[in-house]
Amino acid sequence: MKILVAVDGSKSSLNAVKYAVKLVSNLRSEDRITLINVHDDQGLRYAQQFVGKEGIADYLREVSDKELKAALAVLVKAGVKHDSIIQTGHVAEVISNAANKKFDMLVMGAKGRSGIVDVLLGSVAQRVMSTCNKPVLLVK
Repeated sequence: MKILVAVDGSKSSLNAVKYAVKLVSNLRSEDRITLINVHDDQGLRYAQQFVGKEGIADYLREVSDKELKAALAVLVKAGVKHDSIIQTGHVAEVISNAANKKFDMLVMGAKGRSGIVDVLLGSVAQRVMSTCNKPVLLVK
């Protein structure tokens, strides 16, 4: 089973990684867990004219490395084979597209927000669930 885990550095995404490790262990699977970290770079396009495209890419790489650090430590400690994907773009769309193309299942954290905020703003998890064709497991 090929499992994709969305990681954003939050406590709930780290819980999703830990749950995916349990799944792989319980299934006695030799497959890898792939972590995906996505940043929306749309808001940084204005800054790009001052620091350049490479400056923005370096900044986002640093942020992604920081957000992936704890998740990678969990996988290494558990002895689970793993890969990671770092991309930019519309977060929900990139995650959903990646899951649909190569993976059997997506595991991601569900940040707890109040119901009214979700109605007004939506959430990445809700958008991914509505566009992903693969099973999506949300972990708090």
